[in-house]
Formats: sequence, structure tokens, C-alpha cells
Amino acid sequence: MSRRPTILVAMSRATWTDLYTPEVAHRLTALADVDPSVVVEDFDRVPDLTDVEVLLTGWGCPPVDASVLDRAPNLKAIVHTAGSVKHHVTQACWDRGIVVSSAVEENALPVAEYTLAAILFSQKRVIEVSHAYRAIRGQVAWAAAYPSMGNYRRTVGIVGASRIGRRVIELLKPFDVEVVLADPTIDDAEAQSLGATLVELDQLMTVADTVSLHAPSIPETAGMIDRQRLSLMPDGAVFINTARGALVDEAALTDELVSGRLHGVLDVTEDDVLASDSPLWDLPNVLLTPHLAGSMGDELARLVDHALDELERWSAGQRFAAPVDPDRLGSSA
Repeated sequence: MSRRPTILVAMSRATWTDLYTPEVAHRLTALADVDPSVVVEDFDRVPDLTDVEVLLTGWGCPPVDASVLDRAPNLKAIVHTAGSVKHHVTQACWDRGIVVSSAVEENALPVAEYTLAAILFSQKRVIEVSHAYRAIRGQVAWAAAYPSMGNYRRTVGIVGASRIGRRVIELLKPFDVEVVLADPTIDDAEAQSLGATLVELDQLMTVADTVSLHAPSIPETAGMIDRQRLSLMPDGAVFINTARGALVDEAALTDELVSGRLHGVLDVTEDDVLASDSPLWDLPNVLLTPHLAGSMGDELARLVDHALDELERWSAGQRFAAPVDPDRLGSSA
């Protein structure tokens, strides 16, 4: 039998504004005792957390640390409306035995879709042709000007068998491409089951026409795409980063892109916004986007729908469909 838990919304007001609709409010208040107008950005400003059983969290949620838990003796679950929970779910939560759900799978979908579009557009040389077409305002023999354009029998290298990396491999199946995968945590059989050939990272960098980065940002992966590995990429190859800027030697990548030897699709950079004098802003062989591959606009509805589904399961005494495993957090984003 379902019960009505007491829920508190904890995230930035801007995030809740993006997620909140009358339909969300109707469903949320039907599921739980909650005031959707109350959004917590700082737990210290909440006088009483005694009755809170579930936190509905999102981007901008403050850390749920031991001091918060001391004031919330009945807190049993955290339902996150985004991907990573590392920023707010602390070790104290795991020690308490709090169960946590995340919409990480749902947030992976638009990133994978963006990546698929980037692979197809960049190998078709859409980025460069668009710049040239605007500049000349006329027609040229585009195939002759860009003889490497096209996606037939290309080799796509996926770095990281993460949720997003796996989804990209799935989305590539209808296309005439070969997929190679580098990830030290899986074996040949698992790679084959995904539809890819497992190779070492250096080999991937050498053979792939497109390299797409989907590894987590953890100490072991910092700077993993360095100058030496970038130098292994074939002339005219494409480098796509929808993961994190910290995984890449940005100075080395900039040198390769400025030279024109490589093409780039960069949704993330080392800093959230590139320096205003970075040459990457103006390169015709680079597509820059402001970290928008993840859930945006109407895609946010997928995240909150998932969270409400999880709240409904929990209220009915069922397990979460997408529980977070604390033992795997060390190797995930």
C-alpha cells in the first residue's frame, strides 16, 4: 500500500524553476506531503528537518552532510533529478543507509544524441563547409574542396564504456561505421556484446577517424588525452569532448586545432568559458558549444518524470529502478 512521505525540495531555485510545471506540482503533491513553493538552497536556513523522509534534489543542492543528517533523523531516501550525486550525497548518507536514486541514465540520452549528431556532421565537414559557404556566398565543388567528407566505413573511437559511451555505440549501429572502444574496466566479450572492438587507448587514437570522449572525470583520468596521444590521431581526424575539460591537455589540443590538422567538437573546456583571447573561438574547424549536450529545455521533463516515478515506487514500498551504488562512485562521473 502506498503511503505519503514528507518530501523537501533541495536544489537551486533556478533549477526548480526549469523543472517545475503545474503537472509536476499536481503529481508531486498527490504523491507526498510537500510544499512545492519551498526550495532549499541552504539547509542552515531550514529551522526544522525532523519530519523530512525524502529529499528531491537537483543541480545546486547543498551537501547533505553529517550536520544535516543530525537534524533529519527520519531521512531515508534521496531522489536526484540529474546525473551525478557526488556533489551533495556525502559519505555520511551512505553510512546512515540512505537509499539514493539518480536520473543519470535519462541525462545520458541527450548527450549521446548530441554526440551522434557531432560524429555525422563533423565527418560530413558540415562545420567547415558552413563557414566557407557563408564567406564566399556562392557554390564551389565542395567534394573536391573537402575530399575527406563523408561517413562511409569510418572508424569511430569511443573512449569510455560509460552509460553515454554505451548509448553512442548503440546509436551508431544503423550506420556504416566500425566502432572501437577503449576502457580498462571491460573485457573483449563485453565490448563485442556492445557492438565494438576493444583496443588500447593509444591504438584507438591511431586508427580512429573520430575520437569521442566519454570517460569519467576522476584522478586517474585527469589529462589522459595528452599531447602525445593527440599526435597519434590521423590527419583530418575529429576529436569530440562531451565529458569534461579536465580529461584533456587543452594547450596541446589547441595547438593541433590551430594547425588545422584536426577538427574539434567541444561542448566542454578546462574552464567553463574559454578565455576571450583563445584562438578556438574563431577556428573554422572547431564547433564550440556551452556545455549544452546534457538535458536542456524540454529534455528536463524526462529527468523530473523519472524522479517522480522513483518517488512513486518508494512510496509504494518498492525498490528504486535506478539506485546509486556507492561502491561504483569512485569510477563514475
